[in-house]
Amino acid sequence: MPPRRLEYCLPMSISIKTPEEIEGMRLAGRLGAEVLDYITPFVKAGVTTGELDRLCHEYMTNVQGTVPAPLNYAPPGYPPFPKAVCTSINDVICHGIPGDKVLKSGDALNIDVTVITKDGFHGDNSRMFLIGEPSILARRLSEVTYECMWLGIAKVKPGAYLGDIGHAIQQHAEKSGYSVVREFCGHGIGRVFHEEPQVLHYGKPGTLDKLEPGMIFTIEPMINAGRREIKEMPDGWTIKTKDRSLSAQWEHMILVTETGYEVLTTSAGTPPPPAIVANKEA
Repeated sequence: MPPRRLEYCLPMSISIKTPEEIEGMRLAGRLGAEVLDYITPFVKAGVTTGELDRLCHEYMTNVQGTVPAPLNYAPPGYPPFPKAVCTSINDVICHGIPGDKVLKSGDALNIDVTVITKDGFHGDNSRMFLIGEPSILARRLSEVTYECMWLGIAKVKPGAYLGDIGHAIQQHAEKSGYSVVREFCGHGIGRVFHEEPQVLHYGKPGTLDKLEPGMIFTIEPMINAGRREIKEMPDGWTIKTKDRSLSAQWEHMILVTETGYEVLTTSAGTPPPPAIVANKEA
């Protein structure tokens, strides 16, 4: 779920996962990704976001034996989130609540899934879905946001800094003519849904926390086609672009290894890294 709002949690030390915890997180990450694999064929014009939520919920509980972490999640000052996944359409940046909204051709949809395994580990990821015949803008925004996420991921290695990740994301987004949402961020994760560190999607190289092997966190940039300002809706959860421009988001859960990084939210249907990253790492 949820990119973390900057005030969701009190400061705490960054958790370094043990080898046993890393194995638990690998399983959680794969299961989270497999929910998105499962729901992909159902994401098409004519379906409601509520139906997509029902299908995801049943798959998690009945097939995987996992628990949907967003359901009834309630940070201080927030009402309980009422659904199993987040569905954010077009100008919704994040935390869209599934309901009777019918998808139509041209819509851009983000589905954000977090599972909790029977051992208590969280697997958090999201993907964009373009419905029917999307606009050139929607397709390009989704592609650039995916590249932003991966350019951030490519900066992960021991001795690097969180600011390196944010800078890579911000630089690519703004060079492409887009803006980076600043009120929400990636986050540390493990047996706790949202923990330190906060992973900003903008910043300066060489700043913020230094990365160490065993850290696990999400990278989940929210990129707007227009201005970066947000608007919170009366339901207390849904966040939209203030100027009604399109927004996109992709998310992976990352482990800092001894030599670099490992993407934990991978499955048979996970899209491959984009050429902009694959070519650099070849």
